[in-house]
Amino acid sequence: MLTFNTTGPVDAQDHYCIPPLARVDLEHALDLIRRKKYFILHAPRQTGKTSALKALQDHLNSGTAGDYRCLYVNVEAAEAARQDVSKAMETILDALASRAGDALADHALERICDEVLAKARPGNALYRALNSWARSDQRPLVLLIDEIDALVGDSLISVLHQLRLASEELPAQHRVVRCARRA
Repeated sequence: MLTFNTTGPVDAQDHYCIPPLARVDLEHALDLIRRKKYFILHAPRQTGKTSALKALQDHLNSGTAGDYRCLYVNVEAAEAARQDVSKAMETILDALASRAGDALADHALERICDEVLAKARPGNALYRALNSWARSDQRPLVLLIDEIDALVGDSLISVLHQLRLASEELPAQHRVVRCARRA
């Protein structure tokens, strides 16, 4: 039985809703992804941004839009790290590894993150993990990042810098395409 949901992401199996991808310009988003560009999904609170990102993840992973490996991740938990880049990277990498295991049944990222956290400097850990993970599969990696605006100061600057490196310095077939969602 369907119910109304006003407290978080909707699930079309459980909730009355407008189809999440009908609320975004899907063709434009797919064009940006094909061209390996990044984009920001910006809208007021409680308008379906998270639901749209999760639906986009499912759409890209289904193969109907092409051959992609797409991961949605929420980085809001790293907000508590504030200026502590090391703690923020640890939290973000843990979230990435957990989501990759849950959403993609890909547990390689957990091993990669453990190795990177043991060896890399915090200001390079996210880049190194994404670099290694992207190279482990021929499909382009699409990263949908939710709540990135929760990060502040040095943690935010470090994450943005590392994402830029990951999206620009990898060979084209491994390039990381990213999307950030803002309230």
